[in-house]
Amino acid sequence: MTTTSNTATSTASTSERWIERYAGAVMNTFGPPKLVLERGEGCRVWDVDGRSYVDFLGGIAVNTLGHAHPALVGAVHAQMLRLGHISNFFASPPQVELAERLLALTACGTDGRVFFCNSGAEANEAAFKMTRRTGRTRIIAMEDAFHGRTIGALALTSKPAYREPFEPLPGDVSWVPYGDLAALEAAVDEYTAAVVIEPLQGEAGVNVASAEFLQGARSITAAHGALLWLDEIQSGMGRTGTWLASHPSGVVPDIVTLAKGLAGGVPIGACLGLGEAATLLQPGNHGTTFGGNPVATAAALAVISAIEDDGLLANATAMGDRLRAGLAADARVTEVRGCGVLVGLTLAAARAPEVVAAALDAGWIINATGPDRLRFAPPLIVSAAEVDALLAAWPSILDAAGVGA
Repeated sequence: MTTTSNTATSTASTSERWIERYAGAVMNTFGPPKLVLERGEGCRVWDVDGRSYVDFLGGIAVNTLGHAHPALVGAVHAQMLRLGHISNFFASPPQVELAERLLALTACGTDGRVFFCNSGAEANEAAFKMTRRTGRTRIIAMEDAFHGRTIGALALTSKPAYREPFEPLPGDVSWVPYGDLAALEAAVDEYTAAVVIEPLQGEAGVNVASAEFLQGARSITAAHGALLWLDEIQSGMGRTGTWLASHPSGVVPDIVTLAKGLAGGVPIGACLGLGEAATLLQPGNHGTTFGGNPVATAAALAVISAIEDDGLLANATAMGDRLRAGLAADARVTEVRGCGVLVGLTLAAARAPEVVAAALDAGWIINATGPDRLRFAPPLIVSAAEVDALLAAWPSILDAAGVGA
């Protein structure tokens, strides 16, 4: 029996051995990993068996600058040499500088304050607590919304399969159809604390809110004294070609939540309170041990500088336009959505998981968000050559996945 086990282990690939160890040590919250990755550079990653892949998912819209970007690596290294962690009894220059930069980039001249945390779900938890400080409890969220898996954020997430195993959740939340201004107007009343909207619903397959919907939501909430909360965790920090996906609408919300691409892969989240909402949380109302630490905030400052210095907002716009046009050219794709390098599409056949598997076999990392929906979120540094290479491979990927015309 021992001999058989040793033989099986010796013939297994390096990936298979790591996956076996993963199954024996890591909680099964995600299912078996598709790959075991050990390094990356730019838009490319390598697994432990040495095979390379072009990353068109970017850590689910996290790796703003791709992998091993010199500016990000250098900022983290330099900050660790100076100061790694301090408690929130103290401040650090990178923390203050990042808060100032975020307000300057996102708040459209409105006065505001920033609460730093470690993830998107945590940013949304902070925002949820801000809404309770209004003295109201009712929140209107959108159908198909995803705001995180912590208890508060989960209460706002529309998918019953995510919520029901953990009920009862914080209550007084209701959902209206995404983009339906009449339904939103009917739902908001004098008991409403906030309306929460993702300008692009990434987990639903990249549904895009119109400028008219966001502008209408601003008018409705203002009329009823409710907060407008924009969850830009996936769509913010340049991914759509502007600092916030909501910026083209001209809407200034009361709350903005950010994370994912903010520090290019270093864990960080931010909850911005704008205008009167900036003062809703006061000492003792909320806290965090690691939020706003010097390393994470230095990393985010490096990401912002690289986006500005390297023209990555313009690149995200140009490469996103190129990618959407190319994907839409295949008749087996019925719809392409998105802004910048956050792109979703619908297939003519419900074979999205098979397409993801075929793409991985061909060396491309993409993501299924539903039976017939795919999501692409490459780094903002993605090149025309990389986009064109994916588009050249795209017909054969669909063929291999059995997606007919």
